[in-house]
Amino acid sequence: MTLQSPIPHSEAPHDCPLCPRLAAFRKQNRAEHPGWWNAPVPVFGDQLGRIAIVGLAPGKTGANRTGRPFTGDYAGDLLFATLAKFGLTQGVYEARPDDGLMLRNVIILNAVKCLPPQNKPLPEEIHNCRAFLKPAVAALPHAQVFVALGQIAHQSAVKVLGGKLPKARFAHLAEHRMPSGQMVIDSYHCSRYNQNTGRLTAGMFEAVFERAVELATL
Repeated sequence: MTLQSPIPHSEAPHDCPLCPRLAAFRKQNRAEHPGWWNAPVPVFGDQLGRIAIVGLAPGKTGANRTGRPFTGDYAGDLLFATLAKFGLTQGVYEARPDDGLMLRNVIILNAVKCLPPQNKPLPEEIHNCRAFLKPAVAALPHAQVFVALGQIAHQSAVKVLGGKLPKARFAHLAEHRMPSGQMVIDSYHCSRYNQNTGRLTAGMFEAVFERAVELATL
């Protein structure tokens, strides 16, 4: 089961052909795990929200398996717990797409919509997927703050919002005002690796969302 995207016109087709390497990997995963989602993962959350989260790409056993961003993997545990702490969820996260969880005032997008091998998309794949990220962002009428999880998400968010990367360097908790007036706040990605190595702690992650809520005037 996957949930219906709140902005379906921005979504990639189920068998998106834009990135041959990702399409081949998707085909391989469908053969190995026929019960998984194994397709571009749609946007999840509140289209009218003031905060937009930009992730990297679906995790293999998370969104690529379940069809909902950050659902079913280690990164999602911290993300949804943090959103709940700041009142940005309704319901209880149970790591499956039919758990009834809803997001309030926040929406989750990905820089890359398909699972990349070794979680490392190529530059041309990141570029190709901006064809979906750009209309998704344009369809968020009240989004004031974009939380970029990791450097790739940061780069895509800045470019889609019309900013210049040399003037907007990635750093945890860095804030960047875009020409549109919207803000980008950077965070280290909530991946298992970053959490296990201590690069990102729960407190550091919460600080990002505390600031996002403050800037979004919720």
